[in-house]
Amino acid sequence: MDYPEYRAQDAVGLAELVARREVSPTELLDAAVARAEAVDGRLNAIVRPMHDLARERAKEPLTGPFAGVPFLIKDLSQDYAGLPTGSGNRALRRLPVERHSEVVGRWLDAGLVIFGKTNTPEFGAKGITEPEANGPTRNPWDLARTPGGSSGGTAAAVAAGIVPVAGANDGGGSIRIPAACCGLFGLKPGRGLVPAGPAVAEHLHGAATDGVISRSVRDSAAMLDVLTACPDPAGPYLHARPELPYAELARRPRKLRIGFTTRSPIDTEVDPQAVAAVEDATALLRGLGHEVEPVEPRIDQRQLALDFLAMWTTQLAHTVDGIRDATGAGPEDFELDTHLLAAAGRGLKAPAYYAAHDRWNVYSRQLAAFHADYDLLLTPTLARPPVRIGELDTPRPVRVAARFLMRLGLLGALAGTRAWERAVIANLSATPYTQLANITGRPAMSVPTHRTPEGLPLGIQFVGPLGGEGTLLALAAQIEAERPWAHLEPPL
Repeated sequence: MDYPEYRAQDAVGLAELVARREVSPTELLDAAVARAEAVDGRLNAIVRPMHDLARERAKEPLTGPFAGVPFLIKDLSQDYAGLPTGSGNRALRRLPVERHSEVVGRWLDAGLVIFGKTNTPEFGAKGITEPEANGPTRNPWDLARTPGGSSGGTAAAVAAGIVPVAGANDGGGSIRIPAACCGLFGLKPGRGLVPAGPAVAEHLHGAATDGVISRSVRDSAAMLDVLTACPDPAGPYLHARPELPYAELARRPRKLRIGFTTRSPIDTEVDPQAVAAVEDATALLRGLGHEVEPVEPRIDQRQLALDFLAMWTTQLAHTVDGIRDATGAGPEDFELDTHLLAAAGRGLKAPAYYAAHDRWNVYSRQLAAFHADYDLLLTPTLARPPVRIGELDTPRPVRVAARFLMRLGLLGALAGTRAWERAVIANLSATPYTQLANITGRPAMSVPTHRTPEGLPLGIQFVGPLGGEGTLLALAAQIEAERPWAHLEPPL
């Protein structure tokens, strides 16, 4: 199979070709590997090739809805037994894991042929993918720019045509941000829907979840059916699945009432192109028969951002301490920014952390009040087009001060200062819209409806209510039919 034939199909389409014996899993794998070898030297999307394992698997009798389809998993949380899950970290990339994560097992049961792991920032802690351990991943639409993060390697690989869909996860926007940067579709499922085991019952108090980034809506819908095929008996929730498969719900659009806003929830600047993306979408939605009006939830989202950071920094401190204990890793095995964030987490007192986590319930109820009147919330996914590689580096004065304080054992003194807070806000200012869905556990998606005058993708975000995955998928499929994007290909 040559590249144009391979690129013309989504994963559902490739699986149908295999089922009809018009192509073999080995032929599909050869096409995927050839494409990776042709373009990944410029992208750095795949950090751990698994070609030998994949070739052996492609020869096996495979069953399932995606039997024989090439696939990539993210090198964060998506464990493959016998291989390291590097998480963008120097120490972990040398440490093999003992068993598959639950989502990887379900992808294998679906017949997918996994042939590599994709790049991620260290511990998924940024909306860009520039880990020191593996080097930066670049956006196929502009190699000087980021593909977003933390599933940046996944998005770059899908946009570049290496695979039509690939594994991703989202703890603060890490599916939606790279989907928006790379002109792809990305759905973050709601809390507890996708299993997180067996290592943990849930990630980040349920704020993080696994999923995929894809070129087609039907691939994401079918993948959600795979990932939610049965409940996880060790999970914290028994999630209510809809009566119909998500692949079927995606074909059943209905008239919706949608509220929209373009204001940054943390009162930072929003690029005119991000505003234009939403304004263009409102016209499109009205043309499709939906009711759309300007409104936003009554939520203190600046406080929500601070409460999100409280959770993120404390779990990062816990992660760093755990890796040190398990591997004997030293300070040099972690990035300076990781040390900074972990120091902020260690400085947070338990009552303050409990209060921050307790406010998650307030935000959930406030968003539920919004959804009592509106089916969906529409915002930009990004506050500006994809940033340039290195643009969000921690400012040099902060880095110099941090290294000095590290040598003295006083790094915690810098965390929480105005300089540190300015650096944090500067990083969040590009992606201020996505954390709301993680904190409240609601499903959300990025849909690639917009391009800047320079041709850069810029997605729009929809946030749904509890159990709103089917509604989101149906709307996305409706938009996709009206304004298709899967045929658009970066000029690599």
